[in-house]
Amino acid sequence: MTTRPTRGRIRILLGAGLVVGILVLPLVLFLPRPEPPKDDPHRSLPKRLPHTDHRALLPGPYPDGPSVTRACLKCHEEAGREVMRTAHWRWEGEPVRLPGRADPVRIGKKTAINNFCIGVQSNWSGCTSCHAGYGWEDETFDFTNVENIDCLVCHDRSGAYVKGESGHPAPEVDLVEVAGSVGSPTRENCGGCHFRGGGGDAVKHGDLDKSLRNPRERIDVHMGRHEMVCADCHKTKNHVIAGRSISVSVDNANRLLCTDCHALEPHRDERMNAHTSAIACQTCHIPLVAIREATKVHWDWSAAGLDLEDDPHSYLKEKGRFVYEQLLTPEYFWFDGTADRYLMGDRIDTAGATPLNAPRGRPEDPHSAIWPFKVHTGRQIYDREHLYLLVPKTAGEEGYWESFDWDQAARLGSEKTGLSYSGRYGFAQTEMYWPLTHMVAPKEKSLQCADCHAPGGRLDWAALGYPGDPIRWGGRKGLRAAGPPWEEERR
Repeated sequence: MTTRPTRGRIRILLGAGLVVGILVLPLVLFLPRPEPPKDDPHRSLPKRLPHTDHRALLPGPYPDGPSVTRACLKCHEEAGREVMRTAHWRWEGEPVRLPGRADPVRIGKKTAINNFCIGVQSNWSGCTSCHAGYGWEDETFDFTNVENIDCLVCHDRSGAYVKGESGHPAPEVDLVEVAGSVGSPTRENCGGCHFRGGGGDAVKHGDLDKSLRNPRERIDVHMGRHEMVCADCHKTKNHVIAGRSISVSVDNANRLLCTDCHALEPHRDERMNAHTSAIACQTCHIPLVAIREATKVHWDWSAAGLDLEDDPHSYLKEKGRFVYEQLLTPEYFWFDGTADRYLMGDRIDTAGATPLNAPRGRPEDPHSAIWPFKVHTGRQIYDREHLYLLVPKTAGEEGYWESFDWDQAARLGSEKTGLSYSGRYGFAQTEMYWPLTHMVAPKEKSLQCADCHAPGGRLDWAALGYPGDPIRWGGRKGLRAAGPPWEEERR
């Protein structure tokens, strides 16, 4: 049986509750409130394995690169199969669908056209010195032969390993010394190809060059102040390295983001956190690139072949005329991590510049953000009748660098690509876009409010889809609303 409380008991209970409330309420009001989660990126960094001395394990002798690979695979049995599944080995990604195309396509260095060295096909011996393999001399290269894998290019720690034509070790390399030094990849292992891609140091990316081998924090705060290496961010599982580049891909699979380590709202100031939905971290934290080494921003192949004085930063007879810039201010575009892609055989824009990998993104898309880019412009060979870009044979026997004959280079290149060549060539303007994500400045050197929101700031609001500085209407939310004062501004 349940006993009902009397009125006296109720008054006692209510009184006790009131006393407890009077005592506890001040404590609740004045106790420190729990702080929001702190930005603690160090917790996300991978643990570096202790170094294993391989000198006794790999005594040699090694007559060539494949003999080193055979020795590595005796212990690392799965490594070969893992590497052969990667884009670093295949130089092409998985099939993806692109708008306006009926069938999925594979994008990668193996078949893509760029506005630097233009293309791999027919130029294998020169281009494949950066391939993670041995002996890619032509289209017959065997991608299924595990012994063609070059373990040393990623794992040498001696600093003495150099690759030559078709990816073979240079003749002067002591393979016993190099094999005995192997360990986890260093910045120089990655930079050996990525710093010098496109034919020389600082040519392609703008935010990758030899200054990152051992940088001060003013060049890159992650590597300089915190002594991070590439693999700390580009985490690797089964030899698949995290990260994408829209120079050779169009999708955002396996994409690397600042928020893989940093909090979504990492700032103490809520006004700054309010920017993170529409502004990439890189936009504020990479105010300049090419900080110590100038980067190439224009390459004109039409000027090649002239007997002018060679200067690697302005003119080479083999390659044409260049423009380099140091302390480069980025250009800004909406970017959702994906890109359009010019494919071999596509019609070009003869009235203007043809974008080869224009970034996708829209201000009303919640997955897009304003990103910093280096834009590289070029003039490269095309077929005047078919109106598409050609891949000339530049390297090797009878290539342009030997003959200085564009017609011959176009014919020989077209034999390998399968593109029909009309016999009439010209030079067309092109553009390539390089998202910037390295050379992160110390926070004291990041962009401030006035850099973007003062008159003459670095952001072109009209080009980004705004009728003016969006700080007046609440940023992206104001743009989505498409109502006053947007309509007033349009009127």
